[in-house]
Amino acid sequence: MCSNTAKGAEELSRLVNTGCKLVGCGSAVPSLRVTNNDLAKFIDTNDEWISTRTGIRNRRVLSGKENLTDLAIEAAQKALEMAEVDPKDVDLILMCSSSGDDRFGSAPVIQKALGCKHNPLAFDITAACSGFLLGLFSASCYIKAGGLKNVLVVGADAVSRFVDWTDRGSCILFGDAAGAVLVQACDIGEDGLFGFDLHSDGDGKRHLMSTFKENETDDASSENPSMTSFPPKCSSYSYLQMNGKEIFKFAVRVVPQSIEAALEKAGLAGSNNFDWLLLHQANQRIIDGVATRLEVPSERVISNVANYGNTSAASIPLALDEAVRGGKVQPGHVIAAAGFGAGLTWASAIFRWG
Repeated sequence: MCSNTAKGAEELSRLVNTGCKLVGCGSAVPSLRVTNNDLAKFIDTNDEWISTRTGIRNRRVLSGKENLTDLAIEAAQKALEMAEVDPKDVDLILMCSSSGDDRFGSAPVIQKALGCKHNPLAFDITAACSGFLLGLFSASCYIKAGGLKNVLVVGADAVSRFVDWTDRGSCILFGDAAGAVLVQACDIGEDGLFGFDLHSDGDGKRHLMSTFKENETDDASSENPSMTSFPPKCSSYSYLQMNGKEIFKFAVRVVPQSIEAALEKAGLAGSNNFDWLLLHQANQRIIDGVATRLEVPSERVISNVANYGNTSAASIPLALDEAVRGGKVQPGHVIAAAGFGAGLTWASAIFRWG
């Protein structure tokens, strides 16, 4: 009994003194680049109209034999290479996506493709544009409370699959991509995940959704009046439906509040206590609006929405990877990040790179 008590106390001490940090990142995008001028060939729009309202000039879209899982695998491999971590040492893979190749999830496929040994747990998280930060929060919990060492967080989406390409109000916004980070356990003194703020509001679901629907086909049950709803009809999901004005108002209202709350939890209240503002790349007007409310100058805002559009759960890790590999984000820099979108959900995280 004394031995078991001692072991329990030792394990508790280890967990209490465990932190986690981001040590690697990677990203991948489809080969097909679709410009605003390309869109103008089949919908009533033009480059100026799109760029002045959204800041977007290009987006990448899956085509041919490309698929989202392959993008996620490529991004994950790059993150592991940067972190110098062997796939066999990965303890958990979190695939954050709302548009995967398999409705039952793609994380185990990523695990297999990477060559992870010992069958580490791999599962999907569905939270649209907030998904990556919820994955980051989950990774920190598994490390700090579950004793894991290396957790791979992947954000990947192909929203182009659910966009009505005749609706100029929505199709101009979205692109496809994948991004990943490797979160690693460390001593508490090196802890690089400082604070989170997470929320959802189901009342706002009506402003951004892609809902389940039954296809309009012949009803086999009509031949048997006693079976009016069986067997079920073939089903699918509707095009993405979005109230852009409401989403804009929602984002510029809740995101600054959420970042400020996360900064306070991290003991870093104030916009001068972090180096970079990294928001979900939904729309440049939203990014600018949030930065203005937080009094963060444009030179401290990370943005690549012009080149990729809104890539949902991939947008934050994609922008982070470009900023790291481009030399903008350096080891030791503190980043205030926030995601927001369907659900409605929103989340903020304060973390240090490297």
